[in-house]
Amino acid sequence: MRVIDYFYQGVLRGEGRAAFIEDGNTVSWAEAKDVVEHLSEALHGAGIPLGARVGVCSPNSASAFLAILAAFRAGALWVPVNARNSVEANQHWLALVGCQVLFYHSSLEREALALRAAMPLPKMLICLDRDGPDGVLSLARFLDGPRVAVPEVPDGHDVHASMFPTGGTTGLSKAAEWTLRTWESLISAFWQCLPLDEPPVHLVAGPMTHAAGGLALCAMPGGATNVILKQPSPRLILESIERHKVTHLYLPPTLIYSLLAEPDVRRFDYTSLRYLVTAAAPIAPAKLREAMDVFGDVICQSYGQAEAPMFLTFLSTHDLKSGPPERWASCGRATLNARVEIMDPDGKILPPGSRGEIVTRSSLVMARYRDNPKATAAVSEHGWHHTGDVGYRDNDGFFYIVDRLKDMIITGGFNVFSAEIEQVVLEHPGILECAVIGVPDPKWGEAVKAIVEPKPGASVTEADVIALVKRKLGSVHAPKSVEIWDQLPRSPAGKVLKRDIRDSFWRGHERAV
Repeated sequence: MRVIDYFYQGVLRGEGRAAFIEDGNTVSWAEAKDVVEHLSEALHGAGIPLGARVGVCSPNSASAFLAILAAFRAGALWVPVNARNSVEANQHWLALVGCQVLFYHSSLEREALALRAAMPLPKMLICLDRDGPDGVLSLARFLDGPRVAVPEVPDGHDVHASMFPTGGTTGLSKAAEWTLRTWESLISAFWQCLPLDEPPVHLVAGPMTHAAGGLALCAMPGGATNVILKQPSPRLILESIERHKVTHLYLPPTLIYSLLAEPDVRRFDYTSLRYLVTAAAPIAPAKLREAMDVFGDVICQSYGQAEAPMFLTFLSTHDLKSGPPERWASCGRATLNARVEIMDPDGKILPPGSRGEIVTRSSLVMARYRDNPKATAAVSEHGWHHTGDVGYRDNDGFFYIVDRLKDMIITGGFNVFSAEIEQVVLEHPGILECAVIGVPDPKWGEAVKAIVEPKPGASVTEADVIALVKRKLGSVHAPKSVEIWDQLPRSPAGKVLKRDIRDSFWRGHERAV
């Protein structure tokens, strides 16, 4: 199945219904079909070939989703562009994936124009909501241009359909290449784990470049209505659930914490909700219980990553309510199309209760990292996909994440590689050495923290370090706090003992992520 085939299933099942609702405006399924088909013809009329890379840089919007769908209809590969990234990070990403066409929203025009330099020919920019400078056409005017009938686009499990950044907001992301098999497995897992007999109403509250956008595409074949929020304001999310009778909602843990902190959280009607799914980072069991108390028997959790998305494991409401108390710390059992195991460093599968790396064999797993055979081989060692997460499995098959092998921080659902931040911090003329780590935080799950050792006689302030990283990499990467130590601990070989530093902040916690 091609991704666009699922859209056409939605057209049939969604007849007479809204496909998208945004700021009170509605796009019906019939209208969505017309735009998708006309836009795909316009792309071919402009000479964009099958297999081209098409990016979308925009806040959450209906027109952005329609551009993504048109790319699939035109036989192009969708490459998400995270609007929260720095320009430098996105330039790296677009060059890596070879993005030839970029749809953008006018609120990100300065960034989009800067990105064009990193794009290969034809370096085509299309503004979603108005004409842009330097001859950039609006979506409406582009649709008025020449159209060419779209040839039958390729089908088959090994056809490449998308490329996703592995680091979320990091400029040095690898590109995980998804095939149609990956998408087919993801959409099948969505309906396996989150079934509904009626068309879903899905609230797109998180960024469409991440899980919220993926789930919107997964919900399509059921004739879903996607209610789109530009910004994930906690109160707006709560109001939208009640107003639109939302059935499906994905939120990272940090947003769930924000909802629970809203003073009026218990004043809204959540009876329409069937599934409130959390993922992207481990969630505190106490918060999970509180969410169940507030929103009802709808809380569930999934586990995956860019290389093997969303549904490697699933923890249902029934699993939570029927199991022992410790199960609230689990990320669930393997789904039907995934083998998940715990492996030691030598490739041996470990028995229940033993800690090791979580590995999988699944049709969800990406095909490869683009242009990076060394990294592809490393992540596929012993014939299994290695997640980089440390955990264990209990006797009932439930998995628990306790630590991370990768030098990565998950903050507010976004993946941040500490080595990148360290490189920027070390650009400060007064800093000799630094270690960037994730520390426990009640809101973000993990907060980025920099520990710095100044050069003798140098002056370094917390504000200087934060401002430097924010300017170079963006706000997600910027440390929430900075500590200045006279000397960082080092090994006999002179290497900073980063693990020792990190462990000192996680003592007394049940898990180290």
